[in-house]
Amino acid sequence: MTKRACYDFILVMVFVFGGFGLLHCQPKGVKVTKEDVFQKTRILFVLDCSNSMYGMWQSNTKIKIAQSLISNIVDTLSGRPGVEMALRAFGHTKNFPPQDCDDTRLEVGFAPNNTDQIKAKLKALVPRGSSPIASSLRRCVTDFPDCDNCRNIVILITDGIDECSGDVCKASRELQKQGAFLKPFVIGIGRGLSKYFECAGTYYEVGNEIEFSKALNNIVYQALNNTTSQVNLLDSYMEASETNVPMTFYDSQSKVLRYTFMHTFNAKGLSDTLVLDPLINYDIVVHTIPPVKVENVQLNPGRHTIIPIKSPQGNMIIKWAEQDRRMKDGIQVIVRESGKPDAVNIQPLNKSERYLVGKYDLEILTLPRLNIENVEIGQSSTTTIEIPQSGTLYLSKGKQKVLGSIFVRDSEETKWVCNLEEELLNETINLLPGQYMVVLRSKNATKTTQTVIKEFKIESNKTTTVSFEK
Repeated sequence: MTKRACYDFILVMVFVFGGFGLLHCQPKGVKVTKEDVFQKTRILFVLDCSNSMYGMWQSNTKIKIAQSLISNIVDTLSGRPGVEMALRAFGHTKNFPPQDCDDTRLEVGFAPNNTDQIKAKLKALVPRGSSPIASSLRRCVTDFPDCDNCRNIVILITDGIDECSGDVCKASRELQKQGAFLKPFVIGIGRGLSKYFECAGTYYEVGNEIEFSKALNNIVYQALNNTTSQVNLLDSYMEASETNVPMTFYDSQSKVLRYTFMHTFNAKGLSDTLVLDPLINYDIVVHTIPPVKVENVQLNPGRHTIIPIKSPQGNMIIKWAEQDRRMKDGIQVIVRESGKPDAVNIQPLNKSERYLVGKYDLEILTLPRLNIENVEIGQSSTTTIEIPQSGTLYLSKGKQKVLGSIFVRDSEETKWVCNLEEELLNETINLLPGQYMVVLRSKNATKTTQTVIKEFKIESNKTTTVSFEK
């Protein structure tokens, strides 16, 4: 089965049996951005037919209750648009002892209108062997034919732990990370199984058929329906006032991208309602500058879930102190969080940009580079940074090609600014105001002493000419 075909493969592990009431829920497609995309829902029942299923539980043997339960589910789901079913069993082809840990088989494959075939096969199953649960879990992945737009659900029904030393939790984690299936459901018969199965998924521990029926109804409702939620982007005052920011939702286990939205306020000024698959735990990235990430967000199936995310923002603009129409706005500014090495943005001059509230270090790519530290961004305010207007150096190098560099001398240490263009006999360079020197020599010179140095001063909005003409 391809990874794409496993897009929404869901493990539902059920360890108890009981009556199943009619579910009045219509399956819906997963909402991708703002468009509803119809998906086929395919449900694979995996039934434990090991020898222990002959044991009595509540009103009948475990196997009889399981057969009745699945038959009720099959009848309920029969004829639902976009729903297909299949049946796998394990522990039913070999007697125990000896133990056979490969005793698992697909009995009825996915097909339209196969309700009667599944019910007939269910009735004919006879418990005989042991319980290779982890092995059956891995095998059921191949039971789903390739499909570009399907939600694949596995309902595994058993009465105990893996008897073949299989690690169900490890198998679940590995397959979730691979994107083979989504968050598992576990319903355990009786008491004391939680330590074996809580790590495999959402665990329900039930002690009778009524508790099981309620748990299973809840699981099937989640499997066939999306749920609503809203993301509240909180400002510094913990008010949901922030908006107009992209958000991406990833599966927490597989890291696969599931949804992308632009955060929006509705007509009432509230965060707009999203429709999401409740069987996934999400890592949500709010693409502020820098981005904010919250991990392992769990929805409340069937109930509206509010997801608060702290993302207070303010604005910053960097511009010339005195704008000269001769100057271009192509200067870029590297923005970093104060004290951190990685850039969070490259911001052009004279453009306002939104940032998370906090302090930032700026590296303005003028000549020479201008560094400004600990610039503070406040909630819903605009921080304006004005930098001195550059002046212009016109450099006449003479008739020969030269090698050279420009240095600034405004500090105790002379610092390199830039190298000259070797092929140009005349060169124009924009520089911040300050004291400079140019160091050069003829490209064909054979002596270091042929180096020539000239000092000069740059003033805002003025042109300074330095000539090496003889």
